[in-house]
Amino acid sequence: MDSVAAKVAARSGVFLSGATVTSLLFINACDLFYQCGCQAWWNGAAAQCNIHHTTGPHCPWCLDGGTRGYVVFALTLVVQAAAAFHSGGRGSFGRLALTLLAFPVVGGLMAILFGLMTGYWA
Repeated sequence: MDSVAAKVAARSGVFLSGATVTSLLFINACDLFYQCGCQAWWNGAAAQCNIHHTTGPHCPWCLDGGTRGYVVFALTLVVQAAAAFHSGGRGSFGRLALTLLAFPVVGGLMAILFGLMTGYWA
């Protein structure tokens, strides 16, 4: 395997590792940020989310069919891809650390933004 292909393969592995963690824990982050009742995918997912209650507050990520949640998920993956594939001098461990760190940072910032925009904590 030539060096370019090896770099792409290594960086793809880093990205896929970060994307896997994000995919598995995303709904848990929803509950962490909003205490909305969402649970792990294998434990009911959004079945207990406050979005199903007749009165609010309603989880900002689950509102409108989950559109905001999809935006946060996609933005997180874009930032993770940038961290994994950027041509900077970091090695695989540094890339993996940044890729994994992107999930709580992007998710947390977007949770604050959407929470404030929807008046969730008001």
